[in-house]
Parts: sequence; structure tokens; C-alpha cells
Amino acid sequence: MNPIYAAMGTTIFEAMSARARASGAINLGQGFPDGTGPQAVLKAAADALTQRSNQYPPMIGIPELRQAVADHYARHQGLNLSPDEVVVTSGATEALAASLLALISPGDEVICFQPLYDAYVPLIERAGGVPRFVALQPPEWRITADALEAVLSDRTRLVLFNNPLNPAATMASAQELALLADFCVANDLIAICDEVWEHVTFDGARHLPLIGFPGMRERTVKIGSAGKIFALTGWKVGWMCAAPELLRGLAKAHQFLTFTTPPNLQWAVAEGLATQDDWVQQARRQFQRSRDRLKTGLEKLGLVTLPSAATYFLSIDLAASGIAQGDVDFCNHLLDTVGVAAIPVSAFYAQDAVTNVVRLCFAKEDATIDGALERMAKLRETVG
Repeated sequence: MNPIYAAMGTTIFEAMSARARASGAINLGQGFPDGTGPQAVLKAAADALTQRSNQYPPMIGIPELRQAVADHYARHQGLNLSPDEVVVTSGATEALAASLLALISPGDEVICFQPLYDAYVPLIERAGGVPRFVALQPPEWRITADALEAVLSDRTRLVLFNNPLNPAATMASAQELALLADFCVANDLIAICDEVWEHVTFDGARHLPLIGFPGMRERTVKIGSAGKIFALTGWKVGWMCAAPELLRGLAKAHQFLTFTTPPNLQWAVAEGLATQDDWVQQARRQFQRSRDRLKTGLEKLGLVTLPSAATYFLSIDLAASGIAQGDVDFCNHLLDTVGVAAIPVSAFYAQDAVTNVVRLCFAKEDATIDGALERMAKLRETVG
């Protein structure tokens, strides 16, 4: 077996969710929302399944969806993309895999920001690359020029950038984005931008795509996810957007991964991107309300939370809450003793992990959040 995978365990998300299912715990670990998503999109998928073709669609995606993605970003982010600059993928993780496989040559170094999505490192290494880590620190998790320069070498080729950042639940500021753009241009780097949370932002904040910054149009791969936009995480419909010269290479990698994506879901996502802006806005407001409900409840229990500007997640600062346990021990205790599943943020580090932050998913019904808080009220009796 390939050594990259031989010693690898099950992802922390699946492991905690499996334990939650087995024990009857309330699962605030894995990031999937309650609810069914927009009914119009579901109906479009069902109608397409029975009324349209179920044979291979075009490898790069159906024209309707590629046009809808381009129109969507023009409307929401002021980007001037053509449909020929969009390739549809089977989820954002496949887009990440295709991008990394297409752009990494053996020995190339890739700058990543910790905490990071746990797929990044094995994908980089399997493509022959070498990850180099910028460690972001709570509570701000901010990018600095010194941190970027510290990991730069003559072998650096790519920057892999998640914004909004899961699991820190932060959004990069305009100043940080300008700093990163200048860094990429000055050092002739390509940026792979994992922007799946671009519509799950709060408190009036607007997502700014790195591809829109000066000098980045020709050196950025922008990755999006219909699953996140429409709260349909099981659909696994994503896309890569890039200038034609870049996209040709990405499409060649994509064709030998999944080749294509179910056509009925593509037609449905195209329908959703064209018609469901109001639903997306309403969902954002609902997620923000759920964030505030969980935050208020945790603070009443004496638990200190970190800011959550985006994503489905809110984190507890254990040390600031007066809890001496590390995040792994705390999550095990929380699951085994009071029946609530959470995720230790140290699981999102490849090295030099922060070990005092625990992540909770708030994209749940009120009753689920309230039930978890009721169980967590017993924490002070069992942990110190």
C-alpha cells in the first residue's frame, strides 16, 4: 500500500460521527446542516432525473451549469469569468485533488495555512509535493508577511488557501488578501483558493475572492461548492474556475478522477444558482441565528468562545474557559460522559498543533442545539 495512506486512520469527522451514531450522542462534530435545502433545487434534480438524459454529460460539465457559475460570480463578486473558465467537479475535494495533481511536480513546495482541511496534506504528498505550513494563532488566526516569508523557498510553487477558513471560522481581511496577492505575484506563485464557504458569512461581511485582486486573475484557481451554497452536502457538486491556460491542465487531471458528475444534479445546481439568491440569503440569516443561539448558551455555561465570522462552526477556547484538559481528551470526555460529539481542532494540524480549541457545528435545528446545551450543562460537574 502506498505509504502515504498506509498509516492513515479514518478522518476525524467520520470517526466522531460513527461514535455519535453508536452511542446516541448529539452530533455537533461533522459539518452537515439539518434541513432539506431549497425545494426548487430538489425538484429540479428529481425532474431532470426522470425527464432528461442520464448518460455521460460533457467531461467539463454541462453548458448550463458552467454559464450559471460564471453568471453567479459576476452577480455576487464582480468577477468577469466566461463559461470556458469553469470545470464542474464531483465536489470541491475532487476539484482540490485535480488542481494539486495537475499543478504539482515532484519536489514542489506548497504553502498551507494551519488549521487546515485534513485532505490537503495527503493530496499534496500523493502528487509529489511538499507541504510547508503557516501556523495561524487564535483568537484572530491572522496571516502576516513574516509568516509567509518564513516558509518561502526557491522550491515554492503554490499557495493553498482556504477562505473563509474552516475550522477557524474566520474570513481573511482585505489587507490580508492584498498581502497574499502581492506575495504570490512577487514570487510567481499559483494560488489554489478553496472558497466553499463563500456564501456562509455573517454580520454583513462580504466574501472577497483572491482571484479578483491585482495580478491574480491569471494565477488563481477558484474552487466552489454547490453543497455548501445550498446546504446539500451529500450532493458533491463543485467547480474549478481559472484562466484558460491553467484550466486546460486542471481538466486533464479531472478527466481521470471522476470524469464527470451526475447530470441531473448539474441541471439542478444550474437552476439553483440562477434562481435561489433569496434562499441563500435566508439560509445565511438562519445560520447566523443558530450561531448566536449556541454562543449564548455556551457562554451561560461559562465557556468562552472564539469569534465565528463564517462557516457552520463555533469554537470553545478551553484554556480561557478554565478547562485544563487538552482538546482531544475534552472531546472524548464530552462524547462519553454527556453525549455530545465535537471535533478537536488539533486534528486539523500536521505539526505544532494548537491543543486548547474545540469546534462545534451550529447548523442544526434549535431543538438539537438546546439539547446539546442541556447535556453540556453537566460538564462542570465532571471536568475541571
